[in-house]
Order: sequence, then structure tokens, then C-alpha cells
Amino acid sequence: MVKLENYLGIIEISEEFFVNLVGYAASRCFGVAGMSPSKYRLSDRLRKKNDSLNKGVRIRYSGEMLVIDLHIIVTYGVNISAIVKSIVNKVRYTVEQATSLHVAKVNVFVDGMLS
Repeated sequence: MVKLENYLGIIEISEEFFVNLVGYAASRCFGVAGMSPSKYRLSDRLRKKNDSLNKGVRIRYSGEMLVIDLHIIVTYGVNISAIVKSIVNKVRYTVEQATSLHVAKVNVFVDGMLS
């Protein structure tokens, strides 16, 4: 949960909102076949509902900045470097426009490839 305080009061933004926003933005990029559950997060492996946008997204809030980790599966035959740059730019832009929070880093991990 991210809490922001301004002269009008306190604004709370849930992690679920960020995860859905980031998952939607990343999955709309060319060459992304899908999201991959993180191999190291127990909550991703034990998730009972099959919500493909939520898999593989981790949001950390430190200070005034967000750090986003994405685990993706790419389509075979596409330039991975170009896909990753596109995802980083789209996710950063989408989150900053929707929330007015600064995104410090977007880490993209390519976990697989589909043909």
C-alpha cells in the first residue's frame, strides 16, 4: 500500500491497483507472449485464481519512488532488447501518468520464449 499525503489529506493506493496497471501495460507491448510467475515469490506460485496480469509483477515503494519487477515470456523471433526497452518506457509512462509517482526502475526478466 502506498500512502501519499498532501494538503487535502491522505491518498492510499493499493498494491493490487499497481499490479493490474503494470500487468496491463506490459502485456500490451509487441512481442510479449504473457506474464510469468516469479520463481522466487511463494505468493505467485500458490496463487489460486488464474489472473494472468498479476503473475510476475512485483512493486516496491521506497521513499518517494517505485521500483517495478516484471517477469515476462516473449514471442520467438523478436528482438528481446527492443521488447525490453519498449516495456520499460510504456510501464514507466503509464504508471507516472496514472499516479503522478516517479518510477525509479523497471526491471524486466525474460523467463521464457514461446514459438
